[in-house]
Amino acid sequence: MKLFPSGHATHPQWRMAAALVLAQLRAQMALPGYAAAPTLGLLYITDHYADEAQALLDYLSGELPEVTDWSGTVGVGVSANNAEYFDEPALSVMLLDVPADQYRVFSGVAPLPTHPAHPAHGGGGFTAHTALVHADGHTPELAELILEMAERTDTGYLFGGLTASRSASVQFAVGGNGNLAGQGAATGVFDGGLSGVAFGPGVALVSRVTQGCQPVGALRAVTAAQENVVLELDGEPALDVLLDTLEVSLDGDPQPALRKVRATLAGLVNAGEQPQGQRRTGHFGTDTRVRHIVGLDGSRRGVALADRVETGMHLAFCQRNVAAARADLMRICAEIREELEPEELEPMHLVSDADSDTLPASLAPSTGPGQGASPKAGQRICGAIYVSCSGRGGPHFGGPSAELQIVRHALGDVPLVGFFAGGEIAHHHLYGYTGVLTVFVGD
Repeated sequence: MKLFPSGHATHPQWRMAAALVLAQLRAQMALPGYAAAPTLGLLYITDHYADEAQALLDYLSGELPEVTDWSGTVGVGVSANNAEYFDEPALSVMLLDVPADQYRVFSGVAPLPTHPAHPAHGGGGFTAHTALVHADGHTPELAELILEMAERTDTGYLFGGLTASRSASVQFAVGGNGNLAGQGAATGVFDGGLSGVAFGPGVALVSRVTQGCQPVGALRAVTAAQENVVLELDGEPALDVLLDTLEVSLDGDPQPALRKVRATLAGLVNAGEQPQGQRRTGHFGTDTRVRHIVGLDGSRRGVALADRVETGMHLAFCQRNVAAARADLMRICAEIREELEPEELEPMHLVSDADSDTLPASLAPSTGPGQGASPKAGQRICGAIYVSCSGRGGPHFGGPSAELQIVRHALGDVPLVGFFAGGEIAHHHLYGYTGVLTVFVGD
C-alpha cells in the first residue's frame, strides 16, 4: 500500500472547506509516494456541518468519482496530522489505498454478514477480520450490538467511536464498486444504529487503547449490586468506600464532598476478566471502562453509575489526570513505532511511567486481535485513525492540538484522520475518556 492521501480544513462555509480539502487530496494523489486512485474514503465532520451532511457528501463524491465507498461520522471535533479542530466548522478526510476485495462498508440497510462459523452464515463472500465502527450513542442495547458486531469478525476486534453532535448525529456509509448488495436507494447519510468498514485479513493494522484517568483508590471487588447501583465493595458499603477514598464526609456542609464526588469517576472491569494494569503499575489497563458516577443512594449506602453493574466485577474510583493521559498516549505511540520500524527510527525521548510488560496479551506487540494481518518489522505506516473522547480534546492536554502533536512527535509525519467522540469503541467494549489509535501498515 502507498501513503493514504488526506486533507483537512476549517471554514464557516462547508463548500469552501471541502474545496480546500480536495486541493490537498489531489496534490498528494499526484505524488509518486501516494495512492493515485484509492476507492475508500473516510469523512469526519464537526457538528457545525451536520445539517449539510448530505450536500457535503454529494459534493465530495462528485468531485472524486474514483472513490466509490465512503464511511465516517460527526464529532464535536475532528483530528488530522498534528492538528485538531474542536468546536469549530471543519472536516477531515483520508482516502485509503486498500484492495477492493479486502473491505466492505456496512450500515443498517447493508449489514455486515455473520461470521462463516455462525450457523446463520450463508457461505462464500467476504469474511471480516477487523472493523471500524461508528455508532449512535442513543441506539438501544448498544453494548449488545457492539458485541454482536465483534462476533461477525475473525478476531473480535473493533475500533471506532460514537457520534458526538449538538445537532444531527449523522453517519456516512456508501458502498459502491459492487461491494454492497441491498443498499438500494439509500443516500449514504444515516441517523442511528451502527455503520463502518470491515477489513479483510489482508489489511495489516495495529490498534491500541490509551487511558485518560488515574486511579485514586484501590481496585475492589463488587460484592453486591442492583442494576446500575454498586451496593458493596469488598463487603463494605460502596458509598462509605467512596467517601473514605476521597477523604470527605457528607456530615455538616456536604457541598465540598459533593464537588469532589462530581470530579470522580469509576473504572469497571468485567466479571471473569483478570484486571491487567492497576495492581502492578497504578495505571488502568485496557480492560478498564470508565463510567460516570450519576448519584448517591444514602438509604442503601450505594453509588449509582452510568452503566449496569454486576456482582463479581472489579471497580476502582478514578479522576481525570493530564499527566497520566499524556504518558499513556506516549506509551502506545512508542509501542507502535518500535514494533514496525525498530531499526530505522531514532529512540524516543518521551517516556511513560507505565510498565509495558503489563500489557494484556491481546494487545502485546505482534500478537492477538489488536491488529489485522501481522505487520512485519520495517513496514511503514500508510495512514492512521485516531478516535479520542470529546472530554480529552482542546485544553485537556495543555493547549490546542497538543494531543495530536504528541501523536505526530511519536509516529512522524503520517496521514491521519479522526474525530472526538461521545464514547470510544475498542475490542468489543465501549470506553470513555480514552483514545483509540489505529495504524495501517504496508511495505
